[in-house]
Order: sequence, then C-alpha cells, then structure tokens
Amino acid sequence: MNQDVLKGKWHQLKGAAKAKWGKLTNDDLERIDGNSEELVGLVQERYGYAREKAEEDVRRFSEDQSPSQQARQRNA
Repeated sequence: MNQDVLKGKWHQLKGAAKAKWGKLTNDDLERIDGNSEELVGLVQERYGYAREKAEEDVRRFSEDQSPSQQARQRNA
C-alpha cells in the first residue's frame, strides 16, 4: 500500500493502527492523518524503536491492510 492509499484509507485504518500500536493516542492518530512518515516517527518515539524497525513495522502494517492481502487471509 503506497502513501496515497494509506492517506486515503486512514479513517478506516485508524482502529487497526490503534490495535497494533496501543501506545498511540487517538489525538496522535488524528494528527498523523495517514502520513506514513509521521506514523513511523511516532512509533519510533513511543516504542523506543530504531528508525529501521519503525519503518519495517509501518511497512508491514500497510501491506497487511492492502485489499489483496485481506483477500488472501479470507481465503486461507
């Protein structure tokens, strides 16, 4: 899922992001508004991750939320 798709679907994905990263507040999620760089920065800050770890987590989250991945999970 690229940056444009993440931003466009952010309102639908906020719940999944909150479930994955419980240390992020609702205000954080509103402020991020689908910006993956801001999400990476907050995940890094709140969880004490190295930048690379935070980027990997956000990348995986984005991939897991893609329609093709969700379809594969339903069919498995």
